Amino acid sequence: MRLVTSLAVAVVALGAVAAQPAAADSAYEAFGARGRAQDAKRTVDIVMRDNSYQPQRIQVRAGETVRFRVRNAGELLHEFNIGTAAMHRQHQREMQAMFDSGMMSATSKDAMAGMDHSRMAGMNHGAATMGHDDPNAVLVNPGQTGEMVFKFTRAAELEFACNIPGHYESGMVGNVVFTR
Repeated sequence: MRLVTSLAVAVVALGAVAAQPAAADSAYEAFGARGRAQDAKRTVDIVMRDNSYQPQRIQVRAGETVRFRVRNAGELLHEFNIGTAAMHRQHQREMQAMFDSGMMSATSKDAMAGMDHSRMAGMNHGAATMGHDDPNAVLVNPGQTGEMVFKFTRAAELEFACNIPGHYESGMVGNVVFTR
């Protein structure tokens, strides 16, 4: 009975995500695109600690491709996600549903690695297994380093943030500043 109740809760949580528009998934296209490593002229190192980033501000130029090397020096799972405040609010709802369903834990993005998510509405993004591979985000387990290459195609009001439940609210957010 307990397993049935847990599965029902997961289905309801996933249904709530499915009811949300998938606009956050491609909203990054308004200001950027997946970058090519060979086009990156510089690397920005980001250190994530439990509920903080260093640096808290990064400068970029429209048209610039940047490699972000993101190290998780904390004890919890963290995300480096570039977007608008509205994109972060949407993604926070999606991340909450993933935690509620057990897809992720406070310390691992791989809580349910290899599980078939093809029947979970709104969570599979067209693939058989759940991924977290948007061009504007990287999810990093404690003690590990992740990397992403992003091309900033046009200036926008952006921030980088961790959308793991409670992290943004506790200050895990920084600013992206466009320079000329």
